[in-house]
Amino acid sequence: MKKSIGHSEKVAGIAQLTRAALGFRAHSGWVAVVAVAGDTRSPKVVGRSRVELASLEIPRPVQPYHAAQKMELKKAEAHIARFAEEARNFAAKAMRDVVQELRIQGYQVVSCGIVSGSGRPAPTVKAALASHPLLHTAEGELFRNAIIQASRQCRLAVLQIKERELFARGVKELGLPLGGLQFILDKIGEPLGPPWGQDQKLASLMAWLALSGNETR
Repeated sequence: MKKSIGHSEKVAGIAQLTRAALGFRAHSGWVAVVAVAGDTRSPKVVGRSRVELASLEIPRPVQPYHAAQKMELKKAEAHIARFAEEARNFAAKAMRDVVQELRIQGYQVVSCGIVSGSGRPAPTVKAALASHPLLHTAEGELFRNAIIQASRQCRLAVLQIKERELFARGVKELGLPLGGLQFILDKIGEPLGPPWGQDQKLASLMAWLALSGNETR
């Protein structure tokens, strides 16, 4: 059976929990999650999952800002607020479940890392609706913010790094050459089998950096 974060393994007689961190790469309506644990010089992936942040009845990608473009402003704001609340509720439950499942497996989640977008969010719904690029930025922020809030509710330290800066931070903070870092990220998920694509690699790097940074706090 392929091991995922949601797969329980009861561990008897755990003397001490192993530190772990979660990494997230969000999409419109869902987020890829990877859990990394152990020695930050040689970490291992101990789980991965896909967490839905909107009802499965809604076709993917979930784009509340795009849909709101056709609405009067107050209705648009209410529409987006409902999606944001639903995303927070989905994220909060998923985060609690993930943390609990990892604890059952012998891991204590101490921090998390979230791949952030490169765009600057619009200050208001009205401003976001007026620009197509800002629509995409706003939707990304909506789902990322749901994960951030859920992480803080679980009292996890939260690290955010822009995707375009992620590998440079990894090279600097983990003390590895770029090629070596990429090789590790390619191989680190092999014990879990596919899928192991860009989502999982970036999420695992975020988790690794969050775990490494937590050591110095």
